[in-house]
Amino acid sequence: MTSHAISPDGTQPVPARTLDARDYKTLALSALGGTLEFYDFVIYVFFATVLGALFFPADMPDWLRQLQTFGIFAAGYLARPVGGIVIAHFGDLLGRKRMFTLSIFLMAAPTLVIGLLPTYASIGIAAPLLLLAMRVLQGAAIGGEMPGAWVFIGEHVPAQRYGFGIGALTSGITGGILLGSLVAVAINRHYSPAEVSGFAWRIPFVLGGVFGLVSVYLRRFLHETPVFKELAGRRTVARELPLRTVLREHRAASVYVALLTWVLSAAIVVVVLYTPTYLQKVHHIPAALALEANALATLTLTIGCVLAGWASDRIGTRAVMLIGWGGLFATAYLFYTGLPGTPATLFWHYGLVGLFVGTIATVPIAGVRAFPAPVRFTGLSFAYNMSYAVFGGLTPVILTLWLQHDTMAPAHYVAVLAGLGFVLALWPLAARGHAMRDGIGSATMAR
Repeated sequence: MTSHAISPDGTQPVPARTLDARDYKTLALSALGGTLEFYDFVIYVFFATVLGALFFPADMPDWLRQLQTFGIFAAGYLARPVGGIVIAHFGDLLGRKRMFTLSIFLMAAPTLVIGLLPTYASIGIAAPLLLLAMRVLQGAAIGGEMPGAWVFIGEHVPAQRYGFGIGALTSGITGGILLGSLVAVAINRHYSPAEVSGFAWRIPFVLGGVFGLVSVYLRRFLHETPVFKELAGRRTVARELPLRTVLREHRAASVYVALLTWVLSAAIVVVVLYTPTYLQKVHHIPAALALEANALATLTLTIGCVLAGWASDRIGTRAVMLIGWGGLFATAYLFYTGLPGTPATLFWHYGLVGLFVGTIATVPIAGVRAFPAPVRFTGLSFAYNMSYAVFGGLTPVILTLWLQHDTMAPAHYVAVLAGLGFVLALWPLAARGHAMRDGIGSATMAR
């Protein structure tokens, strides 16, 4: 039996389109760019211990050095709303493609600069200040990249493959974390600790900057989304400041996406980005082993994103959220209570919790369709980045302080937020949202 969609005038059924060669090309180029851009953003955290030693005074207490190092990490998140809102504003007015390309350039250049920065021993207090400035620029860039990528793909792929498209793209973005983890493993395996501190830490930043600039060139071959072309053709592009429309007419959707983003930030920041340092500092697991286990967890996360998107098209986003966030709650305690364990249990438990972290793909699946096309980019970017700035940026700082009193702090934090995700799955917006094209009905059911 052939499936059908409704024509733009809302009257005639037309055969449902399937993914074609152009869709796969768009997905591939978008995912590749997202991989490289997110690699540029997160490689910092894999070398946080080294950077802390190089960019702050040697006589500073270790816990304070780590706190300030993660404070600079947080600054990247705090800059996300500004970059995200500005890029999204012009994305809703001038087109998705232009801003999609600009965001990756704004990421690649600061990454390259970080790899060339002199350290505290060379220029004193200017070193951490310059590092902070580069992280702020990176944060502004990533603020536009992720919402832009999700909107770009959501508006390109066929409706019946919407979840798979966004899930596959999200796996590409998380693949940037995997790439960062693998590079960190390679650096730590190939070079001695003294060599890593001396020069080898620069290699991943320089590579990231160079490959990011290559991705800028590749995005020239992408096409503007059909949805934006229709909006421009029907002159329904946002005529006032898009953010004003979002704040006036879409407050509930903004709150919903912000809460979902809090759940996503807990899963990514704690389980994937913070835990390698936690394993080394709290449980005294060797850096190489911690990074190898993290690479496995990030691989299962990447697979989990694709599975979550695929399942969303078949059993519905709500069902995937209930299963996924429930699984994350259980596996988070399984993983953290079993530490340090043996290398075998470390890999097994970390890989399992990573798979359930893949449920984060449901956040953009629900978030993109929470807003109508004329303000979709701005709405998603505003809610997502404001939430991530607060919760994602402050989480490492909060955990660093919390760990002074409770070594199970990461488990408790992830479990509570997984519980929130489970509750949010019951919200109507988990199963209903705006159609990708405004002319195709005012809303779509997503089960």
